[in-house]
Amino acid sequence: MTDSISIETNLALVSEIVTLQNSSSAASLISSYDQRVDALKKLSKAISTHSEAIAGALFEDLGKNKLEAQIAEIGFVQNEISHTLKSLKKWMKPKRVSSPWILLPARSFIVSNPLGKVLIISPWNYPFQLLLSPLVGALAAGNQVILKPSELAPATAAVITRIVRETFDPRLVNVVNGGVEQTTKLLDQHFDHIFYTGNGHVGRIVMEKAAKNLTPVTLELGGKSPCVVAGLTNLEVAARRIAWGKWFNAGQTCVAPDYVLVERGLKDKLLNELNKVVKEFYGDAASSPDYGKIINLRHFNRLKGLYSKKDIIFGGNSDEAKCFIEPTVISADFDHPVMQEEIFGPILPIIETDSFDNALKVIARRDHPLAAYLFSDDQNMLDRFAKEVQAGGICLNDCLMHLSNPDLPFGGVGESGMGAYHGHTSFKIFSHQKSVLRRFFIFDLKLRYPPYSGKLAPLAWMMKWLS
Repeated sequence: MTDSISIETNLALVSEIVTLQNSSSAASLISSYDQRVDALKKLSKAISTHSEAIAGALFEDLGKNKLEAQIAEIGFVQNEISHTLKSLKKWMKPKRVSSPWILLPARSFIVSNPLGKVLIISPWNYPFQLLLSPLVGALAAGNQVILKPSELAPATAAVITRIVRETFDPRLVNVVNGGVEQTTKLLDQHFDHIFYTGNGHVGRIVMEKAAKNLTPVTLELGGKSPCVVAGLTNLEVAARRIAWGKWFNAGQTCVAPDYVLVERGLKDKLLNELNKVVKEFYGDAASSPDYGKIINLRHFNRLKGLYSKKDIIFGGNSDEAKCFIEPTVISADFDHPVMQEEIFGPILPIIETDSFDNALKVIARRDHPLAAYLFSDDQNMLDRFAKEVQAGGICLNDCLMHLSNPDLPFGGVGESGMGAYHGHTSFKIFSHQKSVLRRFFIFDLKLRYPPYSGKLAPLAWMMKWLS
């Protein structure tokens, strides 16, 4: 699959790709509504044409089941395109806002202008969706784009490169493949916006590089997303949803439940239900077509180092040769190694908590996560969790599903990132919201002009009266 396209861009060619885009402006390529619609429809058609190749590449890179590939990668991007096409004309229209009396007669409005040239850098865990979903917003907003796929998912990167080359003028959308050298070379160029999804360490490097050119950034990072179980009777459904959210993509999801805080008295029943659900979902996970693999040996070894045999409640089997770790639930406390970093894999620590209030205190002491989950029947708990927990997003009585609503902004806060996207939020983050005021000549307030002598009192009275 990767044979027909060189998966690494020559460093000299990186500069040429950027120079090529600099030779043309977005205004000539994608300024009008019709041009933007055409670009998005072409992208949608190309994705449909190459859907089998995309699914095959995702299986090659991650062992991703075809259904998961459709739900979370291919279909996700297609839904984003469909939602954008339905609303784009409205988003592009200048937005009228009110004008204060002191300015009348006047018209005030906000115009959405493209930022210009955008760089999108994606990770390996959802290598198709996390690259092309922001591309949808960038094109909708009328920008030129350079895509940097993850080098850790080379099969998917090759298919994306083929799609882009077949679909777009390279002055509009282009691809740079490679690792640290190519990414560094790109970050040394001037862009009008950089959109990065990945870990906080690299996120800081991206931000530092961007600061040299005063380039705005969107950082979609991660963190330890907590899942609280309290005041709940329906543990069977809760366990199914937690298990699905945790072990989807073998736990390699930035908003997967990272650890569970379970109210005292509910732990044993929750563990029993989780154990049953894992067997129901995957049977022998090592041979299950519905369960993926760890991306590479380095991440496999990192994950294996986070727990020991004595911690295991159930699961724990692994196969280094296949980069496989089965769904694993462990007992832990907050000093345990597994609680010192984002897990990003199929290990789920269960920690008992004395009360819901204590769970809130635990979450508040830690870095703000990208997502937070509560399973509860108690309306007061649900209300308090949504209000009091500082997280990129909240999902109540389910996991991951808030990402599927394009009208909900998706993004982090604090250590989990800055900026958000999806739907209209994507259009806005790749646009400059330009303020425009139009005055007319039929009334000209002489009080504003020099000489100012004797004008302060009447001007102050007028402003007070008009406010």
